[in-house]
Amino acid sequence: WSINLMTDQHSNYTIHSVNHHFGWDNSNKPILQVRSGTIIEIETLDSSGEQLNMNSTIEDVKNLDFSKVNPVTGPIFIENAKEGDVVEVEFLDFITSGWGWTAIIPGFGLLADEFNEPDINLWKYDSNNPNQSLYSSFGKVPLKPFVGTIGLALKESGNHSIVPPRHCGGNLDIKDLTIRSKIRFPVQVPGALLSLGDTHAAQGDGEVCGTALESPMKIVVKINLIKNLSIPTPQYETFESSSQHIDKYGYFVTTGIGPDLMEGAKNAVRAMIDLLGKNENIPPNKAYMLCSVCSDLRISEIVDVPNWVVSCYFPKFVFS
Repeated sequence: WSINLMTDQHSNYTIHSVNHHFGWDNSNKPILQVRSGTIIEIETLDSSGEQLNMNSTIEDVKNLDFSKVNPVTGPIFIENAKEGDVVEVEFLDFITSGWGWTAIIPGFGLLADEFNEPDINLWKYDSNNPNQSLYSSFGKVPLKPFVGTIGLALKESGNHSIVPPRHCGGNLDIKDLTIRSKIRFPVQVPGALLSLGDTHAAQGDGEVCGTALESPMKIVVKINLIKNLSIPTPQYETFESSSQHIDKYGYFVTTGIGPDLMEGAKNAVRAMIDLLGKNENIPPNKAYMLCSVCSDLRISEIVDVPNWVVSCYFPKFVFS
């Protein structure tokens, strides 16, 4: 997908996905050194590290090697970046591949205790116009490519897992990190050591089954260094509606209510899976994956002690 917003700007460098790694480690050797203001085209692998493809089966999901999942391309050394500075990444373009996958991976996801059998859905979409993709015979999912994992090296030495998000970024899975948005990270080590990957063609807020529409792609970014600015954790900025591609027809909404936000989130998703089964005849495992790629978990209320409200918004667009 190439929107060509930056027709007057061309990437100064291209980084291929062969230059990837599997952990945040400030001893990783940079593959590129750049100045503030540099534009780079970065190629990513899918989050399985090419273990899954358009011919994959449930057996392939069972045999996933977790030491090879969630690769990120990098790291990139930013000149003059030091602790106490901020690195800003602006997303200029996404060039998509036209395929992807979503899977239920045993032991992973919000409802891992209930969905312990593997499953997989393979997706195709128009790489030149990635607006939607069919989900079997159940409906269509609106697409919005974005970066799931992006961050800087940690100050702490050693190799740190990419799976959990951290104060320097990482596996954030924020679906608004898409074209025209900007994200900023606190620098912890000299050169910052920026890496990114885990690109998605679509995801709901929460990524409830643990995977989104996982899809390799190329991303064009502009890297800016902001000197002497202190932020505790990543901050990002958007410049347009984040939901206009999906909310045209409104939503079906279920809720989870109680004193525990995590249990409330689980109950809201459980109720949505049940609703999709009753109203649309979608099997639970298929509904779970569908929720992961297009339903949004929202905290609707967190002030009326002792119970909070978590809502699961499912777009009617899917069945329109």
